[in-house]
Amino acid sequence: MKHKLIVTADSTMNQETSDPRTYCVTGASGYIGSWLVKSLLDNGHTVHATVRNPASCDHLLALWGGGDRLRLFKADLHDEGSFDEAIYSCDGVFHVAASLEAIVKSTDDDSIVQSTVIEPAIKGTLNILKSCLKSKTVKRVVFTSSISTMTAHNNEGVWLPIVDESCRIPIDTVWNTKSTGWVYVLSKCLTEDAAFKFANENNIHLVSIITTTVTGPFLTSTVPLSIRVLLSPVTGDSQLLPVLSAVNSRMGSIALVHTEDICNAHVYLMEHDQAEGRYICCTNSCTMSELAHHLAKVYPSPNSQRLLEEEVVSVPTEISSKKLKDLGFRFKYGLHEVIHQTVDYCIDHGFLPPNKTVTTK
Repeated sequence: MKHKLIVTADSTMNQETSDPRTYCVTGASGYIGSWLVKSLLDNGHTVHATVRNPASCDHLLALWGGGDRLRLFKADLHDEGSFDEAIYSCDGVFHVAASLEAIVKSTDDDSIVQSTVIEPAIKGTLNILKSCLKSKTVKRVVFTSSISTMTAHNNEGVWLPIVDESCRIPIDTVWNTKSTGWVYVLSKCLTEDAAFKFANENNIHLVSIITTTVTGPFLTSTVPLSIRVLLSPVTGDSQLLPVLSAVNSRMGSIALVHTEDICNAHVYLMEHDQAEGRYICCTNSCTMSELAHHLAKVYPSPNSQRLLEEEVVSVPTEISSKKLKDLGFRFKYGLHEVIHQTVDYCIDHGFLPPNKTVTTK
């Protein structure tokens, strides 16, 4: 089944780069995907943006601009061939889209998880790669992975001082422990494994970027989940604060990255000739109590004050982006800027009420 072109945005063309290309971005209506589309358009590229529901993208079309360099396609990960038209003639594909079932699924039944989450997630990614094979023009695929696929413990369960790309969490550990968010972790791990296997067997140049907690400005009409989790020490959200705490307990620290930096890293790995394998993308990492301290200085609240009184880990685990930096990539924003911009944006969008004691400089 072919999915026809839905709409072409009408806007003034931005200044072109010296080497404009055509890229497909899957999951274009999401937090990372929407910002990546805008970033590519701002740099003069042509973008084929895929979404499940084009009717929900009116506000994004106005923000993206791009003129006739933007084409919006309807596509579904579960529908084989639905990405063929979007990927056709593209130089590269950013596979940002992910199945939401893995995030919301909470059953402990292994067979249900396998049939309703894992298999559909793998099938969806392989559908993307099969469309890349058909196109004959795709030179590289950048796959958006997650820090949830990593672990801060070695085989003996001892804390690691540094987490790098070699610190992959064993699949058996995920199945056996079934800790908070285990279905999502399992889905990301097995999907990434299947993607690299298919890519290697079919001579597709696949690079994986391991995203940490993405924060900062956003284009989506609602506040992204990663930001709501990050700000749970301020909001006191009883459902999301345990998620943040679980991340801190599992990884030994909380790793953050600015929206613009994660998108710039996607493009950098797409266009750098020497990019191979997996790359962690992290601006900085800090413990739960350190995060609460940073948030308290920007947006004081009784909730974050309580966290400040908790015990501070003396030697937190560092989530390292050394491999990415060694390739030549440079982060634009530091931890202070990331947190400030996130709070400011959430105040502007009504997620946080104005606070007279906030320091924004």
